[in-house]
Amino acid sequence: MSMRFTAKARRGMVALTVAAGLAVGVAGCGGSAGNDKKPYTSASASQGGNSGPSPQEGQSDQPLAELKGSDGLLLQITSVQRDSGGFVTVNGTLKNDGAGDLLIPSALSGNETEITKNGPSLGGATLVDSKGKKRYYVLRDTEGRPLTTTGLSTLKSGQSLPVFMQFPSPPTDTTEVTLQLPTLSSATIKISG
Repeated sequence: MSMRFTAKARRGMVALTVAAGLAVGVAGCGGSAGNDKKPYTSASASQGGNSGPSPQEGQSDQPLAELKGSDGLLLQITSVQRDSGGFVTVNGTLKNDGAGDLLIPSALSGNETEITKNGPSLGGATLVDSKGKKRYYVLRDTEGRPLTTTGLSTLKSGQSLPVFMQFPSPPTDTTEVTLQLPTLSSATIKISG
């Protein structure tokens, strides 16, 4: 029963993220996409929507950072946005630059039981604030699910997938952090907003 619930929750989260991203992307063309006081999933989706207009503006041609993994796995960071609610949302594209199909490494989920029991995700991601000497882990909802893209499985050669990760916000005077994910290289990224 719990596996069925997890699969339904995963499908629901992906569907919600896609639908909200499309809705916010359309709304973002005419005005501000940021609203105050939304639940976690809405905040994540609305922040993901902020990266929606980026490809239209040509920003996707120049990612803020690239984290490389084995077998052609590439994570391109497209935005790092601080939100007034105390979150930092990192948006990007997970891409298979390799010649064949690529199974997304399970290590990207990290090794915390609470996160791994919710299926494959980017739950192992951390932001490191060298200045403040702190490490920030992916946020979780009240049921322990990571506030990041979930349901990752296989990418075909050349295929890409939009992804997001949400973290607690470092202090406002911290503008640079290092993004780390298991099995990928790390990269320094600048927080905007």
